[in-house]
Amino acid sequence: MSLYRTPSSSILKPFSSSYPLFSSAAGHYSDLTIETSVPFTAHKCETPSRSVHTSPNELLAFFRQMALMRRMEIAADSLYKAKLIRGFCHLYDGQEAVAVGMEAAITKKDAIITAYRDHCTFLRRGGTLLEALAELMGRQAGCSKGKGGWMHFYKKDAGFYGGHGIVGAQQIRVSCLRRSNISALWDLPVIFVCENNHYGMGTAEWRAAKSPAYYKRGDYVPGIKVDGMDALAVKQACKFAKEHALKNGPIILEMDTYRYHGHSMSDPGSTYRTRDEITGIRQERDPIDRIRKLLLSHEIATEKDLKDIEKEMRKEVDEAIAAKARWKVQC
Repeated sequence: MSLYRTPSSSILKPFSSSYPLFSSAAGHYSDLTIETSVPFTAHKCETPSRSVHTSPNELLAFFRQMALMRRMEIAADSLYKAKLIRGFCHLYDGQEAVAVGMEAAITKKDAIITAYRDHCTFLRRGGTLLEALAELMGRQAGCSKGKGGWMHFYKKDAGFYGGHGIVGAQQIRVSCLRRSNISALWDLPVIFVCENNHYGMGTAEWRAAKSPAYYKRGDYVPGIKVDGMDALAVKQACKFAKEHALKNGPIILEMDTYRYHGHSMSDPGSTYRTRDEITGIRQERDPIDRIRKLLLSHEIATEKDLKDIEKEMRKEVDEAIAAKARWKVQC
């Protein structure tokens, strides 16, 4: 099966899906069933169940993974402003739940192709922090030997085939209609994931599309709209979609998500949306805070535990950046 998308102890290690529980979680080792934040909306198929089975270990892993992704993207912002990252740079902060939830429902045998906002997807596929930051800075230690840059991350042994610099409003291109037609005609086991962060480079979706219901764009291809800020909802939808794709052919998932940064580092991101809007999304729908609240309410971790994790993730990113002096520049 393939998906097409428009480390805790060492910077050299990939993510782990399991972490030891804190002592504060004693007595809470059983699996949990948690309802998604909002209902799924379906087109020409059933909707996944809103009741998601998870575990304390998985919730802790989600928190660690998203905290590291957020810290890496914030660091990339600083590195770009310091001119250590050149060209463009498209950051993923705000959208972390999509990469984390999707990976929880698939395996490394499932191939992924994505677009240029790909740093965190690479990490979740098993790439290391060092490989990611080195690639952003054009160093030979990067996942594409410093030749790919921010748009072309790549990890063949984990089924991650890029990172592609498709420029332009992807969902309104004729190629998307052709994609749906040929995949349905041949009953291909493919999941098309639209990470709908609602804005292009200065253009809101409603200014470019008469109907922004992208999960319906496949016409005869089934689709589901998902809260892309809820990692558990993303996991549940991707699990459902994988089962569907393997038995019945293509399906579209529209992830309703949001990017905190501008489209790229050359875009301030505040001329076509208000700062109040960005602040409101951060306060009400932030994917990391959502998992934080679950960990606290189910007494899996304390506030101190979670702050310690965030400090640990910050330290890992700082250590990776400090190692850049040893990286050779790609010529």
